[in-house]
Amino acid sequence: MGMESQKQLERQETLEAIRKLNLLDDNLMTLVFDRNIEATELLLNVILQRNDLKVLEVIAQRKYKNSMPGGRSVTIDIYAKDGDNKVYDVEVQRASAGADVHRARFHSSMIDTKMLKAGQEFNEIHDSYVIFITASDVMGAGRSLYHIDRVIEETGAYFGDGAHIIYVNGSYEDDSEPVGKLMHDFRCLSSVDMFYPILAKQLKYFKETEGGQDIMCQVFEDLAEKRAEKKAEEARIEEKKALARRLIARGKLTIEEIAEDADLPIEVVRDLAGLQLA
Repeated sequence: MGMESQKQLERQETLEAIRKLNLLDDNLMTLVFDRNIEATELLLNVILQRNDLKVLEVIAQRKYKNSMPGGRSVTIDIYAKDGDNKVYDVEVQRASAGADVHRARFHSSMIDTKMLKAGQEFNEIHDSYVIFITASDVMGAGRSLYHIDRVIEETGAYFGDGAHIIYVNGSYEDDSEPVGKLMHDFRCLSSVDMFYPILAKQLKYFKETEGGQDIMCQVFEDLAEKRAEKKAEEARIEEKKALARRLIARGKLTIEEIAEDADLPIEVVRDLAGLQLA
């Protein structure tokens, strides 16, 4: 098979994979909402059950490495204000690893860390929302939305610190509710089946037009390259560890010398030595 034929075959395979995507896919969701004020305002107002939120800025970013289990995730960072000019910092997560409660706590604290500027008073911090859109009903109660807010245990009153966490059930099916319609659209494979025109327009562009398909194909290529780079780096590290193990077994060099020869951190070599001596 010639080079050109191989490229055509790979593109056809990629296009077939793209046809099977919906907005619950990290890659497609990133493209649809990145810097798209109109689509993000729809998303935010439906989930927060408002009609006055105006998005001032939105940036979708894919994180290939993060400090939470599961590695890659997509985050949509949103800066918005309501009809009273109250400002909100919102982070929408479509996390491949799921929605562990500690992950929610981590992201909520990270928003506060990013928000507080030097010299700023604590009471100036905006209200923050971490929104998890999950493919399944992780809470298991059949609801469309799950709101997590701090309350005073003895009185049941809302604590009022302005930190909010919301889980959106991506499997929720009730087209009579805005959230049900939104999640229906997130599951759609075709734009013609969607309720919300702005989402249908974006899905149609990325899945059904040549320009959008070119962008999607490039995303797939970039992901493949990053996976290859990660595997190559993991292989290099394993080779270094194998060398360190051999040097440790010989017992002629110090930990520091082995670390230098194997080009590994001393802590890693100490761990390897401990395992071999155990």
